[in-house]
Amino acid sequence: MDAKNVMIAVLAVAVAVLGYLFWESQQPGVEINVPGVSIKAK
Repeated sequence: MDAKNVMIAVLAVAVAVLGYLFWESQQPGVEINVPGVSIKAK
């Protein structure tokens, strides 16, 4: 593979990862954080 194909692959992976992280942050859920206890429900 030449450098152009590598850059395209890297950018595609970056877009996929960022898209997943954005989707995950938009999911409804409940998170309770108090000292010593962390409860996370989706």
